[in-house]
Amino acid sequence: MKTCIRIALAFCCIAALSCDSGPGLAHTRYTAPVPVTATYDTAPSPALFDTAYRVIHVFVALCDNKYQGIVPVPARIGNGQDPASNLYWVGYGVKSYFKSSKEWKFVQSRKTVPSKTTGNKDSLILEQAVFKHATKNWYLVADAYNGRYIRECTQDFLASCAGLYKDTVQLPDRAIGTSGNARMIAYIGHDGLMDFQLDNVYQCADGKTRDCIILACYSKSYFSEYIKSANANPLLWTTHLMGPEAYTLHDALTGYLLHESSEQVRTRAASAYSKYTKCSLKAAKNLLVYGW
Repeated sequence: MKTCIRIALAFCCIAALSCDSGPGLAHTRYTAPVPVTATYDTAPSPALFDTAYRVIHVFVALCDNKYQGIVPVPARIGNGQDPASNLYWVGYGVKSYFKSSKEWKFVQSRKTVPSKTTGNKDSLILEQAVFKHATKNWYLVADAYNGRYIRECTQDFLASCAGLYKDTVQLPDRAIGTSGNARMIAYIGHDGLMDFQLDNVYQCADGKTRDCIILACYSKSYFSEYIKSANANPLLWTTHLMGPEAYTLHDALTGYLLHESSEQVRTRAASAYSKYTKCSLKAAKNLLVYGW
């Protein structure tokens, strides 16, 4: 498994080349359907969850050779319908990485979570994993979206940033607020906005500012319009190609929960990225930025 993970790191760099934002970069484009506008219920949701606990909600678009505009990775880790072997879910992916962290305790996982953006509810989200911070009243909820539905994953992420989509997760001892009820909302995966267009219907619905992290190629360029409309605060996003694995998110959240400055959070994230990808810290800091 370790060998597979190391190989995956190399393929992450190759897959990143699919995120073409200029001349000289190879791009295998997935031909997406026409733009789609998602419809959300903008009525305020009641506080039917424990407000003593804050939540980080991570939207993971599973790596998918077939349905995403990426240079293919090995078939086993590029099957977007199988989270158990997917590049962004196991190994250095979100579920396995946080499960091995001393800062987070695994609470539960479940499969198949309904969504408000598609009628195919049985296969949109393939698995959900929940973690509790070891010392703080924070939970992390990670949803593994079927790679085929990267559009819906992006829509749900943006709608959550805008407070248009609010939800809860029931744990054995309490309910916690997710999506637009979360304090921090993150996206990990291929930058689907390079392959399809979305109407900007993500205007902030409740006047709140939510923090967000977007780990995808060129995410600042492609997500800026939507994040600004959503009134969200970009704590971390990218200026170039990247491999969006979980160590970057993990270390950024360490600083975030310690109430560090945006620059300190950025440095933590860049240090992790530099360590695992073997690039220089300067290059990693040029890649990972915050704010506008």
